[in-house]
Amino acid sequence: MKSTVEHVNPTRVKLNVEVPFDELKPHFDKAYKTLAGQVRVPGFRPGKVPAKIIDARVGRGTILSEVVNEAIPQMYGQAVNENALTPLGQPEIEVTEIEDGQTLAFTAEVDIRPEITVPDVSSISVVVDDVVVEDADVDTEIEALRDRFATVTPVERAAVDGDLISVDLRASVNGEALDDATADDLSYRIGSGDLVDGIDEAVTGLSAGESATFTTKLVAGEHAGNDADVTVTVNSVKERELPAVDDEFAAEASQFDTVEEMRADLVERVRRTKNQAQGAQARDKVLEALLAATEVPVPEAVAKAEFDSREHDVIHALGHDEAALAAWLEEEGKTKDELDTELKAASEQSVKTQLLLDAMAEASGVGVSQEEFTERIIFNAQRFGVAPDEYFKRIQEQNQLGAVFAEVRRAKALADAVSRATVTDASGNVLDVAALFGFEPVADEATDTDVVDTDAVDSQAPELDDSDENVEIIDAVSETVPAADQDSDEARPASS
Repeated sequence: MKSTVEHVNPTRVKLNVEVPFDELKPHFDKAYKTLAGQVRVPGFRPGKVPAKIIDARVGRGTILSEVVNEAIPQMYGQAVNENALTPLGQPEIEVTEIEDGQTLAFTAEVDIRPEITVPDVSSISVVVDDVVVEDADVDTEIEALRDRFATVTPVERAAVDGDLISVDLRASVNGEALDDATADDLSYRIGSGDLVDGIDEAVTGLSAGESATFTTKLVAGEHAGNDADVTVTVNSVKERELPAVDDEFAAEASQFDTVEEMRADLVERVRRTKNQAQGAQARDKVLEALLAATEVPVPEAVAKAEFDSREHDVIHALGHDEAALAAWLEEEGKTKDELDTELKAASEQSVKTQLLLDAMAEASGVGVSQEEFTERIIFNAQRFGVAPDEYFKRIQEQNQLGAVFAEVRRAKALADAVSRATVTDASGNVLDVAALFGFEPVADEATDTDVVDTDAVDSQAPELDDSDENVEIIDAVSETVPAADQDSDEARPASS
């Protein structure tokens, strides 16, 4: 087999492949063997029909078609390996010549991972905010605890802000009752803002058994975007009483016996949270600086796939309802064209990020251990609310195992970059990011425990996700690098 490569642009190539017919012999043998078992010819046992008779019976063209369809994928893969290419997506293949007994020739045009010159990470310097824990931060945490341990008592009075009420809701549009906008005995805390716009004003001042009608804009369903008249009836009113901040409360709400001890613990908790925010800021700024210092060509097909995925996510979240989309756009104050422009820019930035992290991982010899892979499987399963075994089965069925490897590998590459960059807080202190977040820079070479198949990872389009409570930068990177080439319903192992 002979192959040559033409560069259509920095992210796309055209492979020209010529295959002598003698190299196709195994494929001809397989085709004849298959057809010999299917063709019935008097005087010959099944599977023993000679090739010439099969040619006469089914036609030489049928044989050639069978051979070409089976051989081209294998020959394409061989040409890709011989020319050290990293395809992104499926090729566009065209058979250019079939000379029976002589030559098979075809072309394959495909997007590839572009050549990227990785910048010197040690030259990157960023400044992040100081970590300062103030009394107000701790007070906020204590108020959250008080809210969590509040008691409720039924009262015979009009409802006020902060009360817990039980309500019935009935909605109508132009006098027509909406069955899908009806609810009974809903529990709602006045002022929480997590129900229907306008309800707080309507129920404030109502006692049990009283009703009020208000107008609100529907955001979903058949009448999305239309104004609806909503009648709310208050069934009961309960007063919420917050506990006093004393040692008794500290013992109930925490593992400590005194308020002083509880506050000291909350100070450290707030500090850890702010350290995580500081680390996320460092991550974002280092990545931003790396992208600014690097020329990353964007494969058009990969960017288009990322755009389609993001657009699908928006539409899917609105129930594939055009009226709901129009209402949401109106609420956001933008047009569909403006949304498309935003999604396109975000998609291109996402793909650039993913390709850069791939190149950095390659340059640093980043590998993925079995333990790291397993941890990511468990973490992702928790995010989607499924058992790890079930999650693993689903992504295996969807051919997403390589994407999980890639997810961890890219995260580790960015974590390594952040640890090697100079990160300074606003007060001028140089931060030891690795020590702060408890990870070590990536070794120069992959260890024996690395199980990642680099080719398998590179063939997967980028996909990452979020970080957990004890965020390390290798997890937090996923917030910066969303999926690029897969439909969101497929990338997520949804139960439906």
